[in-house]
Amino acid sequence: MGVAVGIAVGYNIANVGAAAPVLADGYGIRLGLVGVLTSALFVTHLVLQIPGGKLVDRHGARTFAAVALAIIAAGNAVALITPSFALGIVARLIAGVGTGIGFIAGSDYVRATVGSTTAQGIYGAAGVGGGGIALAVVPLTASALDWRAPYATALVAACIVLVCLPLAPRDRRRGEAARAAEAPARDIVRDGRLYVLAVAHTSSFALSVIVGSWTVSLLEHDGYGRRLAGVVAALTLLTGFVSRPLGGRAFQRWGARAAPLLAASMVAGAAGTVLLLLDLPLAVRIAGATILGLAAGIPFAPAFSGAQAIRPDAPGAAIGFINSCATLVIVVGAPLVGVSFSLAGHGRMGFAAIAALWALSAFAVRPSRLPRATLG
Repeated sequence: MGVAVGIAVGYNIANVGAAAPVLADGYGIRLGLVGVLTSALFVTHLVLQIPGGKLVDRHGARTFAAVALAIIAAGNAVALITPSFALGIVARLIAGVGTGIGFIAGSDYVRATVGSTTAQGIYGAAGVGGGGIALAVVPLTASALDWRAPYATALVAACIVLVCLPLAPRDRRRGEAARAAEAPARDIVRDGRLYVLAVAHTSSFALSVIVGSWTVSLLEHDGYGRRLAGVVAALTLLTGFVSRPLGGRAFQRWGARAAPLLAASMVAGAAGTVLLLLDLPLAVRIAGATILGLAAGIPFAPAFSGAQAIRPDAPGAAIGFINSCATLVIVVGAPLVGVSFSLAGHGRMGFAAIAALWALSAFAVRPSRLPRATLG
C-alpha cells in the first residue's frame, strides 16, 4: 500500500508540466508562468515537511496517508472548477499540503511495516514513477480533457488509493509516538549528519523533477509531437522504477563498497541532461533521458534509510528535513528554468545550469563525507 500512496502523491509533482502549453493556452498566460503552478505545489509541500513528519511520527503513517490523499483530491477538485490561473495556484497550494504530508507518510509506512533499504527504494520508485506516469498519461488525455487533464487524472489517482487504504495493515510500533515527542524540530535541522544526505537527495530528486517538468516543452519546440515528447519526458522519472530499488539493494548488500555509486550517479545525471538538451537525433535524446532517470534513482533509498537510521527518535521528521531541501530547489528552480524558455536557446540555458549543478554535487557526496549510517 505504501507503493500506491507513493504513486498517487508523486503523480502531482509532474502533472502540470506534462501539459504546460495546454495550460498556458487554457489560462491565457505565457508558457513560463506554468512553472509557477509547479512552485505553488512545492511551497506548501516544503512548509509541511518537518511538521508533517512530526505528525506522522506521533499519530501513525497510515492515518496521515489517508488525510494527505483527501487533501490532494480536494486540491485537484478545486482546480477543475474553472480555467483561472489564480484559482489554479490556490488549488496547487492545497494539493501541496497533501503531497507534503503524504510523501513522508508513505515512506514511514514502508519503514514501519517492512523496514529495509530495498523497500525504501521500491517506495521511492513508486513516488518518482508516479510523476513519470503523469508525464506519459497527461499528454494522452489532453486532447479530450484540455486544460483539465492534469487535475482530473490526479484526482482519479488519489481517490482510487484513498478508497483502498483502509484495507492496508496498521503501521504503528509500540513506543514510537513517545520517542517522536522527544526530538524538537530544531534538533533535526541542526543535525549536520543529515546535510550530505540532503545534498544527495536534492541533486537527484529535485533536478530530475525540474528537467522532467520542462522536457515536453523543450521537445515540442524542437518539432516533436506532444505525445512523443511526453513519452520521452516520462523516461526522466519512470526509469527510477528500476534504479531506486537497485540503489537500495546495493547499499543494503554492499554497504561501504556501494558508496562511490552516489558520486557516479551525479556525474551520470549531468551527462544525461546534456544529451537531452542538445538538438541531437531523437535516439540520443531518449538515451539521455534514460540515463538521467536511472542516475536520479540511485540516491533515494540510502538517503532516506540513512536519515531514518541517524534519527530513530524522529524518522519522519528526518526525512521531512532532507526532502524539504529538495523541495526548496524545485520551488526556486522550476520557474527559473521556465523563464529560460523566453531566452536564446528556448530552455537550453536552464537545462545546462541543471547539468552543472548535478556535476558539482558529485564532490559533496564523495564516500569520505557519507555518514556511517548510510553505509549500513
